[in-house]
Amino acid sequence: MTNSETDTLYMTKAIVLAEKGMKKGEGGPFGAIIVKNNKIIGQGWNQVLKTNDPTAHAEIVAIRNACTNLDTYWLEGCTLYVNCEPCPMCMSAIYWAHIEKICFGATRKDAATIGFDDEHIYNEICKEPNKRKLKIITKLRQEALHVMHQWPQLTTRQDY
Repeated sequence: MTNSETDTLYMTKAIVLAEKGMKKGEGGPFGAIIVKNNKIIGQGWNQVLKTNDPTAHAEIVAIRNACTNLDTYWLEGCTLYVNCEPCPMCMSAIYWAHIEKICFGATRKDAATIGFDDEHIYNEICKEPNKRKLKIITKLRQEALHVMHQWPQLTTRQDY
């Protein structure tokens, strides 16, 4: 099977998951598959409504599923197939998980046409904290730093 045929196969599976979850009323029309060495190691669909969890996007659910299945928090060498371009939260999780490649179908502009407009988030995260619409307060910086500065000295720490 060629790379193009493989990508088509897994994208089709992500689209099927998107429709399945949506029709069950579990969340929006989004599905994701994570593949490593031509094997599905994780999958998910949007479950925001089912779980009352605003972070239960298809990509996050698939990442959690893959990490559980592989007993690791890094998904190096993996490809994520998702039917729509990831939102900023999911894109961040993809980077944190060290996923190597993403293949998506619809764009974020396509998602905006059906009510899933994340452009304001893309714009906000690029601003300085004091220029965002979200009210942000900083407090107890020195106390917070005290705890954070203990991390490098921990003999039991595991870098990630």
